Amino acid sequence: MIQVKHPLNRNLNVVFDEIFNALPQSWGRDFKEPSYVAPTNIHESAAGYHLELLVPGRNKEDFKVNIDKKILTISFEKQVETENKDYQTIKREFTFNSFKRSFNLDEKINAEAIQAKYENGVLKFFLPKVEEVKVAPKQITIQ
Repeated sequence: MIQVKHPLNRNLNVVFDEIFNALPQSWGRDFKEPSYVAPTNIHESAAGYHLELLVPGRNKEDFKVNIDKKILTISFEKQVETENKDYQTIKREFTFNSFKRSFNLDEKINAEAIQAKYENGVLKFFLPKVEEVKVAPKQITIQ
């Protein structure tokens, strides 16, 4: 990362960060539409894993969630908005870019029991752990 130390050039740091941090994600894409990676938190509890994606301003019906070959894929496809003829948009700062995130599920996760909900702009998943099969000690009698 390139940093400019002079206080007057503080905003230049933001420009460099945006350019250099976004480049690998933007390769092969149209530069008119910036790429978006939904910020994610992953927590672990005794019962399972909690996965949270920050995706405000959407509806739960907008998301596609699939599990295929032990890979959990969460995506949102941007819908083209139709322009209203009654008024003209002068400035648009709200953006809802498409995204796709994939997560590998290991054998510790019960993929059949994954739960999801969307609340307050956060898409939340609960990935329960597979219950361990506990083999009770067995007494063998000698004959």
